[in-house]
Amino acid sequence: MMLVIVALTAIAVYLVQRIAMADVDVVLQQDFRSELSSLDRAEELRRESLTERCRSLVLNPRLHAALEDNALDLLYPSARDELRDLVQKDDQDANESGLRATFYRFLNLAASIIPPSDFTNVGELGQFESSQLVLRTLPTSPQNGYFLRSSSQGNTTLEEVIAVPVFSTETGEAISALIVGFKLSEPTTKGENSGIRRGIWVNDRLYLPGSDSATAEDLNRKISGALNGKASRSLPLEVGGQSYLLFYRLLNPVSSFPPAYQVCIYPLRNALARQRTLQWRIIGAGCSLLAFGFIASHFAARTLARPVEQLALESQTNLAERQRVEANLANTNQELKRSARFSANASHQLKNPVTVLRAGIESLLTREDFESPVYEELSSLLHQTYRLTGVIDDLLLLSRMDAGHLQIDFGSVNLSEVVNEWLDDFSALPNPMGLRMEKQLPPSLRIAGEKRYTRLIVQNLLENARKYNRPGGRIRIRVEEVNDNLLLIVGNTGAIIAVAEQQHLFERFYRGGASEKVTGHGLGLNLARDLALLHRGELFLIRSENDWTEFAVRFQLAGPGNNGTQIT
Repeated sequence: MMLVIVALTAIAVYLVQRIAMADVDVVLQQDFRSELSSLDRAEELRRESLTERCRSLVLNPRLHAALEDNALDLLYPSARDELRDLVQKDDQDANESGLRATFYRFLNLAASIIPPSDFTNVGELGQFESSQLVLRTLPTSPQNGYFLRSSSQGNTTLEEVIAVPVFSTETGEAISALIVGFKLSEPTTKGENSGIRRGIWVNDRLYLPGSDSATAEDLNRKISGALNGKASRSLPLEVGGQSYLLFYRLLNPVSSFPPAYQVCIYPLRNALARQRTLQWRIIGAGCSLLAFGFIASHFAARTLARPVEQLALESQTNLAERQRVEANLANTNQELKRSARFSANASHQLKNPVTVLRAGIESLLTREDFESPVYEELSSLLHQTYRLTGVIDDLLLLSRMDAGHLQIDFGSVNLSEVVNEWLDDFSALPNPMGLRMEKQLPPSLRIAGEKRYTRLIVQNLLENARKYNRPGGRIRIRVEEVNDNLLLIVGNTGAIIAVAEQQHLFERFYRGGASEKVTGHGLGLNLARDLALLHRGELFLIRSENDWTEFAVRFQLAGPGNNGTQIT
């Protein structure tokens, strides 16, 4: 019992721990994604606002005139007044820097930069920076991207660019594009996930503000292996001995600029600490439960020990009683075998004297010097010898069945033919009672069995229906098919069988009250019932009421699986 309690407690603690850890992971994922969703929504609103401002700027008529008339020297002077409030100045409020451009440029039909004649108010770009803005073709819809920019102190930073197409007012085709650069916003986070750090992955490198070079290099290698072509994904990550939750998503899925991914990492140090605390609490609860189980099992074992000891004593007593009963059964079995052998031997020994007696009586009947009463007495004695022979044959057959020596050779038997043979014999006999026969049989009913024993079953049923009938009565024979079985139903008019007698009908030598005036030995139904069982069927009383009694015997229909030999 101790082992069972330990095993159940360990399993329960393990399952509770798994479920609790899974719930913690789900909550962590939900909180992380919720925080990211709020940050991404703010970033999308900012980007939509910038795109809308750029889209309204490219609708300026003077810009269209300069581009369509190929007056490129007037392009930037024409755009100066329109774009002056968009370009960031050093003295502007830092809170508005996220919505202020650091530069703007126009592209020609070849998607190359149209150089300005004066860099005042358009923002300065170096040759390397300008080369990153050259596209393969002019965009037909607003697109965003990221490019590297070198500061005056020699540092490299990442900026966001938005490209808005300029369409011809005559042909409706793209004739130029306005590219505007913005500094990356630095959104702040609040709440439990304030440790989230965001960066941009572009040109096979991660740009994560505030990271030391070793951490950035380690992240760079592991993120390179994590990016597998999916637009977004989240996965755990180990960096510098610390656990993080990483999430990335593609920022510009349809863009002429290089693919850029937003990468967010969240340190799991606090979450893992909470998990460990919860794990120890579960283990502590399990230990307490285990200690309680030990105490409870101790008291339960002491309580259950007494009935078990009593059960052991009773078991020994029952074993002795069982041995005694088995010995009695063995003796009874031997007695039954001796009785069966005696019945078989006695029946066999009786047949010879009866045969001799019958032959003597038949010889006396051939003489002609006796008076008439003597011949009548001799005829009566001859009839009794035939009855005695029938009883001996029945007893011999029953003894063979009791000894398990009767062999049934299964084959196909025409039941209709067996019934018709008895009816032919019946029609040849005198019918002083005036019985009427009703038969509902098809010409051929094939059952599985052995013909001589099947004939004996049918003969006993029909003889009973004839002997226990009343004058002017009737006998009805019909069949019913039930699945793979056939029911032969024999009904007859006459005195009904009392309910108290019905349970004794199939006992040997039993004769009910209605049998007082009918000759017989009380073996017919018992013999027919046992033979029906050997044929894998049964014999039973259906009903006996209102001047009508019906018996039924069930046979198996003949088929491929109902052949062979069965021995009792």
